[in-house]
Amino acid sequence: MACVLLIMRWLLIATAAGSALASKLTPPVLPLIVRNPYLSTWLGDARQPPWHEWPMFWTGERIGFSIMASVPGSDKIYPLLGRPQDSLSLDQHAEYNVSFPAYLGANFDASTTNFTYSIPAPESQASAKPVELVLSFLSPITPTSTLRQAIPASYMTVHVKGSFNLNLYVDLNGQWVSGNRGSQIVWELAQQQLGKSDKGLKTWKIRRETELLLSEERDQAEWGTLHFTGPSDLRHEAGTSGIVRPRFARTGTLQNEIDEEFRGIMEDEPIFAFSKSFNLNSSESSSTPSTDSVMFSIALVQNPVTQFASARGLTFMRPLWASWFSSVEALLDFHYLDYDTAASLATNYSAQLAIDAFRSGSDDYVDIVALTARQVMGATVFSGTPDDPILFMKEISSNGNFQTIDVIFPSFPFFLYTNPRWLAYLLEPLIEHMLSGQYPNKYAMHDLGSHFPNATGHADGNDEYMPVEECGNILIMGLALVNSLIYDTDVAAGSVWSSFGSSSFDPDPTTSAFSLGKLETREGVFGLDDSWGGSTKGEKQAKKWVTKSYRLWKQWTSYLIEFSLRPHKQLSTDDFAGPLELQTNLALKGILGIRAMSQIAEAVDNAEDAKYYKNISETYVSKWEDYGISRDGSHALLAYHWYGSWTTLYNLYADTLLCFHLHGTSSSSSPSASHAHGNNEQKPITPSESNPHQPSSKKSGFVSRKVYKIQSSWYSAVHQTYGLPLDSRHLYTKSDWEFFAAAVTSKPVRSEILQSVAKWVNETTTDRPFTDLYETEGTGGWPGAHFMARPVTGGHFAFLTLDKACGGKAMGGLSFLDDDDDEEGGWEVGDDEDVEL
Repeated sequence: MACVLLIMRWLLIATAAGSALASKLTPPVLPLIVRNPYLSTWLGDARQPPWHEWPMFWTGERIGFSIMASVPGSDKIYPLLGRPQDSLSLDQHAEYNVSFPAYLGANFDASTTNFTYSIPAPESQASAKPVELVLSFLSPITPTSTLRQAIPASYMTVHVKGSFNLNLYVDLNGQWVSGNRGSQIVWELAQQQLGKSDKGLKTWKIRRETELLLSEERDQAEWGTLHFTGPSDLRHEAGTSGIVRPRFARTGTLQNEIDEEFRGIMEDEPIFAFSKSFNLNSSESSSTPSTDSVMFSIALVQNPVTQFASARGLTFMRPLWASWFSSVEALLDFHYLDYDTAASLATNYSAQLAIDAFRSGSDDYVDIVALTARQVMGATVFSGTPDDPILFMKEISSNGNFQTIDVIFPSFPFFLYTNPRWLAYLLEPLIEHMLSGQYPNKYAMHDLGSHFPNATGHADGNDEYMPVEECGNILIMGLALVNSLIYDTDVAAGSVWSSFGSSSFDPDPTTSAFSLGKLETREGVFGLDDSWGGSTKGEKQAKKWVTKSYRLWKQWTSYLIEFSLRPHKQLSTDDFAGPLELQTNLALKGILGIRAMSQIAEAVDNAEDAKYYKNISETYVSKWEDYGISRDGSHALLAYHWYGSWTTLYNLYADTLLCFHLHGTSSSSSPSASHAHGNNEQKPITPSESNPHQPSSKKSGFVSRKVYKIQSSWYSAVHQTYGLPLDSRHLYTKSDWEFFAAAVTSKPVRSEILQSVAKWVNETTTDRPFTDLYETEGTGGWPGAHFMARPVTGGHFAFLTLDKACGGKAMGGLSFLDDDDDEEGGWEVGDDEDVEL
């Protein structure tokens, strides 16, 4: 405990100083301003100094964002971020010299990225120490405050420490509001007072002259207004980049002038700048260092945020924040003044994440999940109302689908660890749409729309065909949500933050089980969520949620009963690999979905359904073990009939996450079963002659422990320089599935896979935000498809979620993986059966 408190105290001090814990890994790209699919700015070539390249949108499209510093009394101008030096080199009458500061490196945590520089003293103060300057970018992740998470804005703070004065310059251009460099834009400067104080704000507002509602170009939004805000004592200027930047380099200030000739984004490139003079020491003879800082906010405000084929029809969806703030100005004022609170909540999350990740993995794992967190939330947009909140997700980069179930699924470990209610908000629009009868198929839909931000559905039923995949995914996530609600003590909660807040429950069946209608104030902090589940209301919430859509859960399970044991030719979530029949891993997902339905039925006290689905799933899993394991019993096959093949059996993760692996052990009570039926846990039916494949009640776990053991050993044998390949067809891998698979292996194998992924992060030649699809050999580059910035990297949280699953017992149930003895004996290899569709 002392170590935990020390780490948290260090983090709080470090954040206040504008720095973060030292990061060990050196990824090729770092997040700057990452809030949603359209406010998503990153630094590429991040192993180089930040002035090496312009920042970029997640697609790799460069955007205008530059920062410079100058020292009064010196002719030096120092680029800090972006490439403002490109404009300075055009100045033929330059009275300055472009120099570069000493770059001391980057640090990052789950919400913050910091860059540290050292700027030398002018000749007139040659004995003074260099000024230390930190650029700190904060896109806060606040698991206890959905209100704050829903705000489409981030912070940038510049911290300086030194004994001589310094001038700061920051600008943005119009590429933030359109993917078309020829788009005509308009702008204005707004000024407002902050309450009754004498302090105020200045805000640049930039948008397309003609907005194209709910449209994209090159994945960037063509509607919405960018708000770039700073304190009112800043100087400002809007004008041509080739004029404004050189003039600051010469004078160290801006002119408080606005070029009102509206034009195209790159037509005499208009930029929107602020400058700040830091008076660190009024006496040149003094060498005592002073500190100062200035904070900016950057927001992209859109209303509506999407359109959605809801139960009431196609609807323009307002942002969730609009339910709490009467105007955009009220929202941005709150956001700016809320910096200390938002930073504190984000620091709490980062500190706990670092502690948990270190326990689950290593220093490298701390960096991997920290790098992942903003990327996951950066694919989402909060909408709906406090009574019925919704979280929309874009399938970034792969094809832009809207609310893709098999994209939510790999991301869901992040949500279970961080805030399970956000997972519920992701599933709600899918359930509402299908419950309303707008989707004609009996299986779960692939997505809500072919391209974000338009969730227009698939009334013809011709969405991407992944029936077993999506039914299995949503049933597994459904039970995971139910389980997350049910815990007796704070320590047993699946998320550290779930137990915070009141435990009141609204029994009204017409209202949402997970509303945000009553935000709380705790310890002087406004806008906090109530608790998620717990002993007082968890069972009631679970029952209320499942009851409303119970017929859908049964419908999806019926499909799996008919089609999951021997899946016909179809796609799995790894659709880039093509369709395949009799996929071993896909069949397991379907069978686990049926087993999950057994406990979903228990949540609504339907003992008959629970018994029925449990018995079918146990029969199926026994047959699956006959079909899906290689003849020599050493590994799982890619497909039942593909002898000599192998697969990463990442769907085995759900067996442990949902606590099925504890069946028949001393820790066998699952969260849903133990609360729904007290101590009267349903006993499995004994096998009969008419059903010889039904397993004995003496078996430990649902999927045989032997499957876990052979897969763990197999992964060690086949893993490559940069990770564990997806299957025997290629050397490429998926990082989300690597962590799913590694989470249910022995400790040495988990460490091997983790370290190979960390090595890849440090060495990969990919140049986009964290890709989940890459080659495990060569340069660790793209295998063809360029996946980037996708929320599926939430699967990197698989270790963390498993550590807290089953009331903290999940990992203990895997201790047999590190035992030398083989308590279940060797794999029984009998005569191979012919497997037919």
